Amino acid sequence: MIRILPTDIFIFILVAAGLIFILLARRREYWRTAWQQVRSNHIAIISLVVLSIYASIALLDSIHFEDKKSANTLSLLDYIVAPLNQQVEKTYSAPFATYQYTKETLELPKGKTVRIYPRLKYAATHLEKSDSKTRDITIRVIKGFLQGTLSAIILTAIILGIYDLFTKTFLRNDPHHGRGKRPSKRTVINIMKISFALTIPLAILIHIAPYYHIFGTDKVGSDVFYRSIKSIRTGLVIGSVTTLIVTPFAIFFGVVAGYFGGIIDDIIQYVYSTLASIPSVLLIVSFMLLVEFGESGGDIAWRADRRLLSLCIIMGITSWTGLCRLIRGETLKLREHEYVNAALAFGVNRLKILSRHIVPNLMHIVLISFILRFSGLVLAEAVLAYIGIGVDPAMESWGNMINTARLELAREPVVWWNLIAAFFFMFGLVLPANLFGDALRDALDPRLKT
Repeated sequence: MIRILPTDIFIFILVAAGLIFILLARRREYWRTAWQQVRSNHIAIISLVVLSIYASIALLDSIHFEDKKSANTLSLLDYIVAPLNQQVEKTYSAPFATYQYTKETLELPKGKTVRIYPRLKYAATHLEKSDSKTRDITIRVIKGFLQGTLSAIILTAIILGIYDLFTKTFLRNDPHHGRGKRPSKRTVINIMKISFALTIPLAILIHIAPYYHIFGTDKVGSDVFYRSIKSIRTGLVIGSVTTLIVTPFAIFFGVVAGYFGGIIDDIIQYVYSTLASIPSVLLIVSFMLLVEFGESGGDIAWRADRRLLSLCIIMGITSWTGLCRLIRGETLKLREHEYVNAALAFGVNRLKILSRHIVPNLMHIVLISFILRFSGLVLAEAVLAYIGIGVDPAMESWGNMINTARLELAREPVVWWNLIAAFFFMFGLVLPANLFGDALRDALDPRLKT
């Protein structure tokens, strides 16, 4: 049975809003020109592909079902990567290891006891000898590469076929697309790059992940690679849902303050200046302590998701002031333009002026701020979890992994792969978001080109 968690609703609202924005933006020359410039930037396209992979994983992890056998809430991603969450070892094991990371006492038949590193229960069990591990991994990587290459060619052909069908069927009356117009050579090359970037890593993972622990296991034997994948949804929810909460507040108060001015501007400035002067960490700590004190009822997944939503809300309340100040300043400039004064002279309603002339000319700032703010919020979650006020400990997140690694780095022998896995996945999300945000900024505001 399908089960909808609170943050799932926000995620699908955000997806629907993104699709509507794309459909509306393609009708305007301004956005089409900006997309052409972004598409010509190879780094931006690669970053967009990486972000799309992260977003796809988060969407799969946002479709939840109630498992009747275990009475737990599982996502579609859990069913897809079922071998990873079911292959639980006894305790720590290093990446691609075949033996446990810590020794155990084993009693021999004659009563003697020895201290050895026991063989792992699930990793590399198909190998008779552990010294053939390197050869087996190499063969699996080659097989995955060849299968991924073939899949990329097939996927490219399918995408080009769908593109041709879509052009003939839906865009035949569009003045910007000719009927039956073939995609350009650059478009075909970009589609091939995206297909290869998607299929080859996925095929290699399919050949390796079920047989080895790519990032090892943690203290309770859970696969660290699986934990890192599950943490993607948490990071994206923190970044996107918080920004989704921030944006309406910032747009409304910023536009009203900048356009009307006077006492309204003074009141709004006083409110956001007061709020910005309070240390945000103190507000987040106090709010999260109240939420934690008031939590009762529901299962673990529901409580953890409600705590995550509460964290998004309080982070949104404490972080809308910066964007509001930016929008207010831009609105002060836009209200003095000739087309706004002409609309006022013709007696156009002020609400129509705001909705048709002011807000649309602010959307590029909102979009750029959305992408750049997203990276900072993902990193903020790691900091908050490190000091103990982040998401619920039962929920997978990179912040919780880093917080766990803080203790593991002090033990002997050192367990380092929890920290490396969290850093790797967080770096893989934040860097493409910043690169794509920079490219989008240059495309939407030519004055910032260097």
